[in-house]
Amino acid sequence: MASEKMLVGRHKRVAFMDADGSGKTFTRMTGFTSLSDGKNSTEYSRQYVDEASERSDVVGYAPAIDYEFDRYTNDPVHEKIAAITDDEILGTEAQVDIAVVDLFEQKTSETTCTARKRTWSVIPDTEGDGTDALIYKGSFKAAGEITKGTATTTDGWKTCTFTAGGE
Repeated sequence: MASEKMLVGRHKRVAFMDADGSGKTFTRMTGFTSLSDGKNSTEYSRQYVDEASERSDVVGYAPAIDYEFDRYTNDPVHEKIAAITDDEILGTEAQVDIAVVDLFEQKTSETTCTARKRTWSVIPDTEGDGTDALIYKGSFKAAGEITKGTATTTDGWKTCTFTAGGE
């Protein structure tokens, strides 16, 4: 018997950042009003002389996540991105590891789910937009390959640990 099809709510895909750079604990990215992932695929298109239509293949990606968040104090994720933006930090010092967790793909229990981790360059755009809250905007752009694995939590998904593989 087939399982019932269920609509996945946006809140079931959550992001976590290694805000302290330890590689051990990832902190949930809260207070974001936008966190949309663009794949920016590269295509190879051609039309063969003996066919009526064109063919296309995806041959690469240039992933980017556009972000926007209301700045909160005592939030390690906000502090990390704000420091990169405000102090105009460059190069590898402006890179962060982010794990995106699919809470709708539970593995062994509600505390272990499918996740993908990647190193991203923080590309700030604006800060200070708006009159009600201090708003930061920009993009995370891929600075490494994606690693699929699992995320595990012990605190109700406020933080998590990432383990590569696990399939």
